[in-house]
Amino acid sequence: MARAGLATFEHHAAVGSTMERARALAQDAACPLPAAVVADTQSLGRGQRGARWWQAPGSLAVSVVVEATREAQAQAIPAPPAVWSLACGVALAESLAAVAPAIEPLVRWPNDIEANGRKLAGILVEATPGGRAIFGIGVNTTGSCGDAPPPLDKKIVTLPDLTGSPLPRERLLVDFLPRLFALLAATAVDPEAFVARYRARCGLDGHPVTVFRGDERLTGLCRGIAADGTLVLDTSSGRVHVTSGSLTHPADIWRGG
Repeated sequence: MARAGLATFEHHAAVGSTMERARALAQDAACPLPAAVVADTQSLGRGQRGARWWQAPGSLAVSVVVEATREAQAQAIPAPPAVWSLACGVALAESLAAVAPAIEPLVRWPNDIEANGRKLAGILVEATPGGRAIFGIGVNTTGSCGDAPPPLDKKIVTLPDLTGSPLPRERLLVDFLPRLFALLAATAVDPEAFVARYRARCGLDGHPVTVFRGDERLTGLCRGIAADGTLVLDTSSGRVHVTSGSLTHPADIWRGG
């Protein structure tokens, strides 16, 4: 996968989680970066806030290891910059549009890609104690929403559902990963580098949204994102910037089964 800008690449027929295998690579100081782990199937794929991740066998499940920024490495508990998840979403949406021009992928704060109002891909970004960051990306490049367990079958969509045919994983990775690496580098220099590109693909702008944060919920009209990655909402009490949260009600998070 040198064409994708990778120094290390692993392909597995089956793993518990590509994130777990990527974490082992991240903890190996001798592992050349960027590194990526791809699996045909995962038994323990996961998303944000304890959600499980389902996708058809052969769909793109990849975890990518990169060096974190110097600022993140200097922290006692290093964390990737908040905008990295959003920058990853921009790169992924742009790549999907490039390799499958019949669809219109949109980014959905904080970490999803949608098409036709349904979830097509998800992103998970985590830090490691060694000062490296892991991007977990799942894209429904194969299968059909009808293959998914309820209630996911009503919430997700696949590329075959949208275009009539699966998308080769390598084709998407060769386009996506160089975009991701370039955008991360540009964002490290100028935090606003991705903002205009994000806004062009924002699926929430101008729509009412509700953000769930623990027992708290915040409802307002989406006005896009700010340069620091916060979600901008016009609420009944004024404009607010939301730093974290979920657009999924806690009771609706799919935890398997």
